Amino acid sequence: MSNPFIPPIYELGPDFYDEVRPAAFPKAILRYRNQDAAESVGLGLLTPQEWQKHFWAFESLPQNIKTPLALRYHGHQFRSYNPDLGDGRGFLFAQVRDDHRLLDLGTKGSGTTPYSRRGDGRLTLKGAFREILATELLQSYGVNTSKTFSVFETGESLERHDEPSPTRAGVLVRLSHSHIRFGTFQRLAFFNQTDNIKKLIQYCVRHYYPSLAGFTEAELAAEFLRAVSQKTAETVAAWMMAGFVHGVLNTDNMNITGESFDYGPYRFLPVYDPAFTAAYFDQSGLYCFGRQPSAVLWNLHQLGGALKVAYPELPVPELLEEFGDAFNIEVQNRLLKRLNLKNPLQEITAIHELNAELVSGVFQFMDTEKCAFEQTLYDLHSGALPERLQRSVQKDLYQKESFKKLSETLSCFEVDDEDKARHSYLHTGKACALVIDELEALWAPIANQDDWGPFEQKLLEIRSFRGLYG
Repeated sequence: MSNPFIPPIYELGPDFYDEVRPAAFPKAILRYRNQDAAESVGLGLLTPQEWQKHFWAFESLPQNIKTPLALRYHGHQFRSYNPDLGDGRGFLFAQVRDDHRLLDLGTKGSGTTPYSRRGDGRLTLKGAFREILATELLQSYGVNTSKTFSVFETGESLERHDEPSPTRAGVLVRLSHSHIRFGTFQRLAFFNQTDNIKKLIQYCVRHYYPSLAGFTEAELAAEFLRAVSQKTAETVAAWMMAGFVHGVLNTDNMNITGESFDYGPYRFLPVYDPAFTAAYFDQSGLYCFGRQPSAVLWNLHQLGGALKVAYPELPVPELLEEFGDAFNIEVQNRLLKRLNLKNPLQEITAIHELNAELVSGVFQFMDTEKCAFEQTLYDLHSGALPERLQRSVQKDLYQKESFKKLSETLSCFEVDDEDKARHSYLHTGKACALVIDELEALWAPIANQDDWGPFEQKLLEIRSFRGLYG
């Protein structure tokens, strides 16, 4: 008989979390069940009654975390350090595995914890609706994202200053690759817990970066920071190629695996605009679209600073010098994936020069013509085929002089995958986008008539091209 599963989070011990009790909700109305994600972690056969028991009442999964755990962390919020953070309206509910990874099931809107401060620990149903759409669309764009696992409407009414109130409440479960944030290390550094910093690095290496296991302790902190930097560079590059603006890039919203998560005031670009800001409260544009790479790099420096408390000789600036090159290379790679193109050149320098010319050309064209961000990348798929451009809702833009130079650059590349070039999604002439006006239009029938039909149809559309950009 195999040994019972012991949730690895217990390896860290009570210095890292607090046991909490979930809220008791008056109603359970299932609004979303991610069956694909459930099957990937062996939970696909749960009955509706079992699903409700675990992901609404939060009775523990067999041989798993017995009592939910609110994790402890600090963080910089808009670059001001806040020592009063932690899981304030969520907790770590369970740890599960897919074929090769340890994954966490965490909640949002599941009740108060010691870190709720003056909050009610609840989530609006509209907030859950927005997170479902964000994670579904980013997954289809090939972004390393958490997955919304379950959403129940709870029958409660909430008062919020940024939504018409009273508004409906929901409780969300997300499946994510690690619940450990940059702010988890920052809290340990704040309290000068050097042994716990070392313990947490070992935990992260054991469960998320096993390829680093061969390094000595003296080398491990540097290699860990370098690995987190690489993964984070890949994710922010993927955001930029998806036209995605996270909105709140605080250090407590950054995950050590580089996975994108925690979707609050996010937006997708309507048109290319480096100054586009998602959060109404980000009045300085600190986390606007064009500043996301620098914001993420700043956060990596804060992670490095926390590690230096335990490893004073850690050369943080030198280690993070690689971020810029990693980001630029990943932007090029991501754009080629989005456009289903491959570079036919053989010499490395020439490859990068042509790739950089393509990136510059695409964004210069979008900037000049103020064309729709997602529609443009859709139209240019597989090299801006004439028949595709003619079907486009913005076909007139491709007759302009500004498109000629980009067209010449595109002609230097080859189609990477002929099957993808013929994908049925590309035959409609209209890209699947999710700008704020459409989000509101999808929410209106839910708010007014409890009609989830348009939302469900949008999910089908989003999933129709999954794998096209991967």
